[in-house]
Amino acid sequence: MARAADITGCILAGGEGRRLGGADKGLVELAGEPLVAHCLARLRPQVDAVVISANRNLATYRDFGVPVFDDAREDYAGPLAGVLGALRRAQTRHVVTAACDSPFLPTDLAARLHDALHAAAGEIAVVVTAGRLQPVFALYEVTLADALSDYLDAGGRKIDTWMRQHRLVEVVFDEAEAFMNINTPEDLAAAVRRLGGEP
Repeated sequence: MARAADITGCILAGGEGRRLGGADKGLVELAGEPLVAHCLARLRPQVDAVVISANRNLATYRDFGVPVFDDAREDYAGPLAGVLGALRRAQTRHVVTAACDSPFLPTDLAARLHDALHAAAGEIAVVVTAGRLQPVFALYEVTLADALSDYLDAGGRKIDTWMRQHRLVEVVFDEAEAFMNINTPEDLAAAVRRLGGEP
């Protein structure tokens, strides 16, 4: 697996899982393992450290052996709250984020985003597949923490809107299926089939 130095990986597991009946998506099982375990296995070798942003079942997530934190906000602020928590806690120059329900994420995600960020002197590098931004898969300079905090305090919630306020580098990944999210029972069944099992 490709590895880039000075990066903290943050798995975003704070969603409400509405289309999966309110399930905590990171703990939904795929091939006998929680989705977050699949994500961890792919992300951990790419980075210097990993943290998990979660709003439920924090003790269960801590069983995976990495630091876990919640949004620490009274209002549900979406994935940007998790990004902010990671930017505040990281002991590295960068944070790369991934969704907890992305069991097939590329094993060179961090390195490719890191290389593109520095080649373009950017502040944020974000994945683009099939012409669409995939904003939960992105690399950030930790110096953006104050700007993000101000955006959230002002009521901002749209992740792509905030990204475009900064030096944004769009990084094209041809393998769109690598960023598959498990949002519905049908998605879960498709992931099982992809692994060669029976849904």
